[in-house]
Amino acid sequence: MIGHKGFHPAIRLAAAALIALPLAACSLAGLSTNGNARLDVAELKNPGSYTADSALVEARGHFRNNNFGHSAALYKRVVELAPNSAEGYVGLGASYDRLRRFDLSDRVYASLFKLSGGTAQYYNNVGYSQMLRGNLKDAMANFSKARQLAPDSIVIANNVELVKRAAATSNI
Repeated sequence: MIGHKGFHPAIRLAAAALIALPLAACSLAGLSTNGNARLDVAELKNPGSYTADSALVEARGHFRNNNFGHSAALYKRVVELAPNSAEGYVGLGASYDRLRRFDLSDRVYASLFKLSGGTAQYYNNVGYSQMLRGNLKDAMANFSKARQLAPDSIVIANNVELVKRAAATSNI
């Protein structure tokens, strides 16, 4: 059975563990937000002041701190400045997923596939995106492809287990 907001209870629990820290106050230097900071992509006040490398470093930090609106804005700047940056697309797609902007993450993942093909990281991230949406069969199909490409990945193995547990409790 799928729970609140379309998430299976096991997925909600796992996601809560991953994003448990609250969003920091929106008074971060160089960034502003509109509306609900938890769900909105931030706007860069001075986008011209960033290089691809500096935006990437800052984006990683915001993502680690669960500031997904800020990480999305910065990863977007990375791909604007360095359109061949697979890491920029991966981070941008993951940030959009965490903001529940699946319409945007789907477009980013399509661009990432064109750029780097079906890598283990690509399939893992698309699988995680599907898992967040509650599409457990699609999630497992993508995690299986990722696992074939990177059989020793702990991250992929953990994601497979999350889907298996969620599927077992929902009879999928």
